[in-house]
Amino acid sequence: MIIYSDILEFAQFNGDGYMSLSAKELAKDPDFFAEILSYTREIISTYDENQRVCSVFASQQRWLMALAGFGLYCGGIDGGPPGIHASRFAHYIVEHEIASHNTALSFIQEMLALGFLRYLPHAADRRARPMQPTEAAANQLAKWVSIHLSVLDRLDDGKRNALFVKQPELIGLLQPQISVSIIESDDLRRPGETFDLFTWANSGGIIMDYLISRVGMINPTTQKAIIGRVAFTDLCSRFLISRTNAKRLMNKAIKMQSVGWMGPSGRSQLWLSNCFIQEYCDYQAGKFAIIDAAWQNTLGLRRAGMPRVKQNFTSAVPSR
Repeated sequence: MIIYSDILEFAQFNGDGYMSLSAKELAKDPDFFAEILSYTREIISTYDENQRVCSVFASQQRWLMALAGFGLYCGGIDGGPPGIHASRFAHYIVEHEIASHNTALSFIQEMLALGFLRYLPHAADRRARPMQPTEAAANQLAKWVSIHLSVLDRLDDGKRNALFVKQPELIGLLQPQISVSIIESDDLRRPGETFDLFTWANSGGIIMDYLISRVGMINPTTQKAIIGRVAFTDLCSRFLISRTNAKRLMNKAIKMQSVGWMGPSGRSQLWLSNCFIQEYCDYQAGKFAIIDAAWQNTLGLRRAGMPRVKQNFTSAVPSR
């Protein structure tokens, strides 16, 4: 249940003139870059706590499909009532050029097998069996949202995450807006060549987060940031990627002059180009601006169309 006295208190704390943080402002803010480094380290820590869960969503395509699934279930982001079944999900994924029809259906089957989705126990139409995210999936999404709200709070001394922790049901209103905005953003879907290279590869997204997490505070006028020794053995064992795929990924990035070793490949210090770092920072700025706007919309701090009433993540027993 959403307690509107808490929302009013939040709005009063932020004041009538509260404005959302824009992507351009964030990208130019040196404090934001420092927060992004902290954010990447927290993401890596979260990954280390549960590699099985996080590795499932460690590429852009799979993460977009997860966002779409939550968005359909919570807010009916395709214009229909809230809910998800396989054919509806696949249609949305194909329509928004995220993946093929077969890939979308395979993703659904994988989520069911891993316990991130389950069938509702009663279906009026057995040809379209409705599903819901499990508590494990919902908890992972809530943690992701909480991490982002905490970063925004540190930038403007806000109280977003404190209210979110107190009223976790807000996620049902936040999530559809976040999903739609990310899925429909060309800047976030295609932020740059190097970012695209990493984020569309299996485990590439989390490897990119890891590389960025090792950046120190750099001088924007320099062309490279040395991040220390990075070994293929460490990348492969930590991020569940084969040595062949890890080498292929890094070699492509080297040809793009986005990364490089100071000495022997995989046995020396690695550097990242400023262009690569800027692509990453621009992407994060766009994503955090979207999340902040969704927060404001949800709490009524600015006019916006509200998503439909959320569904309950825990209303069904697991199917047998």
